[in-house]
Amino acid sequence: MEKFFIITIVFVGLTPLAFGEVFIQNDQQYIGDDEALHIVGEIKNNLQVPLNQINIHITLLDEKGYLIAIKETSSLVNMIMPGMKGPFDLILTNNEAKKTKSYSLELDYKVSTPKSQVIDITESELFKDNYNNLMITGIVTNRGDITANNVAVIATLYDKEGNVAAVSRIHPEPDYLRADDYVFFVVTIPDKIQTSSINDYTLIAESEEYAAVPEFPVGTLVLLVGTLFVYIGITRYSGRIIPSLISVTNLK
Repeated sequence: MEKFFIITIVFVGLTPLAFGEVFIQNDQQYIGDDEALHIVGEIKNNLQVPLNQINIHITLLDEKGYLIAIKETSSLVNMIMPGMKGPFDLILTNNEAKKTKSYSLELDYKVSTPKSQVIDITESELFKDNYNNLMITGIVTNRGDITANNVAVIATLYDKEGNVAAVSRIHPEPDYLRADDYVFFVVTIPDKIQTSSINDYTLIAESEEYAAVPEFPVGTLVLLVGTLFVYIGITRYSGRIIPSLISVTNLK
């Protein structure tokens, strides 16, 4: 499949940012089991400053390289801190999706005021239920001094080639966390076509007040077959779960 890749140089004030310090990586397109076209990837911030208002402009091309349309989507992470990444997912379900054979990418963003990195994912496990649905469960903690509102957890899943295979953004319930409090979360990935190829994943969390700490260090995956019923008894008040890193092995 032929693919074109373009990054625009972004100006902040009168000073241009060096080419290649913010870039898109691990992108690909696929047809999911929802029969929609997905174009996914992630933005890597190698600058020394945070980024926000991050938009990806995707030019859709047919099999002859002719323009079909230009679409826009955003990073699922509102603020990408230095050295971190934010995934994106453009979903198309119309005739444009059927005609698209390749694409090109352009990126724009703004430099942002830093936020404290205190929204921390302290525990994570990957499971499949009896219906072969993939889900990630874990604990997100507010290590800040004030309440974190509109807390979100963002999952990026990768295939064996290291390309983004699926992404998801969820809000735990409740989606606010007082200082030093935590909440249990569940991220579901229902696309069975994509989940069959998943080999790795990362998780980050953020809120309106705070940015994410560096990605949860998952490494390779452990896959446990079970059902959601094992989680029914788990609530944020079912006893304090000691945060720990999981032991991981390769996903078959």
